[in-house]
Amino acid sequence: MKHKAGFVSIVGKPNVGKSTLMNHLVGERLSIITSKAQTTRHRILGIISGEDFQIIYSDTPGLITPKYKLQESMMGFVENALADSDIILMVTDIFEKRSEEELISLVRKMNKPTILVINKVDLADQEETNSKLAFWKESIPELKEVVPVSALHQFNTEKVISSILDNLPEHSAFFSKDELTDKSQRFFASEIIREKILLNYTEEVPYACEVVIIAFKDMDHIIRISAEILVERDSQKAIIIGKGGSMLKKVGTEARIDMETFFDKKVFLEQFVKVEPNWRKKNDKLARLGYLQ
Repeated sequence: MKHKAGFVSIVGKPNVGKSTLMNHLVGERLSIITSKAQTTRHRILGIISGEDFQIIYSDTPGLITPKYKLQESMMGFVENALADSDIILMVTDIFEKRSEEELISLVRKMNKPTILVINKVDLADQEETNSKLAFWKESIPELKEVVPVSALHQFNTEKVISSILDNLPEHSAFFSKDELTDKSQRFFASEIIREKILLNYTEEVPYACEVVIIAFKDMDHIIRISAEILVERDSQKAIIIGKGGSMLKKVGTEARIDMETFFDKKVFLEQFVKVEPNWRKKNDKLARLGYLQ
């Protein structure tokens, strides 16, 4: 029996549904999801294996023009994922217009098998969907397939999987068949906390935050986690903590509940807030936080 295996990079502009699609394709909630742009900061691998295939998905940060060092590092993750890819899964949505030329240019520049996914078709009528399908097929005739989906409602995503399998190269498995991701438990703990920060705070505050797990002790019946939330200014620290510690407690409670579901074990979580001035713009800080490769 021939075995297929390869890397599939999920790329596109912010907020088109890349992480929602990734989680559904893998069958696990590996990537955090919010309505805010730049929710995904890292390249996250999700591995799905069958008897005769292995697909290694890469969820990547949304394509942006970098304004500071952290964003440059995020775009570096995208570039690395594209360079490694055997197949590009280019995700757009039914409403996207501003970046169409940019996506067309990227597909042609990479010159790799590309499947274009038009997400959020549940929010459009059939005429709009047909119009978008025709536009992309005409704009990039070299696309392997154009697939309309609703990642949120899991509509037509099986077509994406079958198209990937059709274009996957013959290769032995890159990872053990029981592996699901390349990320550690510490990484997912930090991402769950960061998701709650994104959901509970507004304006610039969530983007100035990073979460570092300083202790992770997996015991018989409980996981004990200590997390440090980094901010850039004292004023941001005060906002994160909230009056009488109310906001920090809310974030901690919501994160702990999700962690217990994710790890399938009781979790004790303690959080601290620390000011690290301009951490998003300093190479040494970014390197220590795992953003520089």
